[in-house]
Amino acid sequence: MDMKDLYQDVIVDHNRNPRNFRKIAAASRTLEGFNPLCGDKLILYLKLEGERISDLSFEGSGCAISVASASLMTERLKGKTVTEAGQLFARMHGLLTREDAAVEPESLGKLAALAGVREYPSRVKCATLCWHTLKTALEHPENKTVSTE
Repeated sequence: MDMKDLYQDVIVDHNRNPRNFRKIAAASRTLEGFNPLCGDKLILYLKLEGERISDLSFEGSGCAISVASASLMTERLKGKTVTEAGQLFARMHGLLTREDAAVEPESLGKLAALAGVREYPSRVKCATLCWHTLKTALEHPENKTVSTE
């Protein structure tokens, strides 16, 4: 099986069966993300215990790339620290937006499935919506909405 097929299978699976697609009633932070260009919307629920992400989930609607990205992100970041989440944001942002990114896709596990999105500039905002929403939730807890215009 070709790596591109494997990556496509991961995206399809996470879109059809999104992980952590639920509301967290006692979330420390709740933030809405919206991409007005395509209509992707999500609500990110973040539960912190000190500096550690004890739970992370989302609800909303969007294209396959947007849903899969949020599913993969929530799966990867549970149990990580705020600092680790920030570092992963930077790596993912580089992977998705820069051809010269010094990110080894293999080191990202299933998140590497999103690497091909870079070839479709109009889809990059779909893949990064959840990541920008997370970054804002971690850095600016007073914000309630993130737009990716």
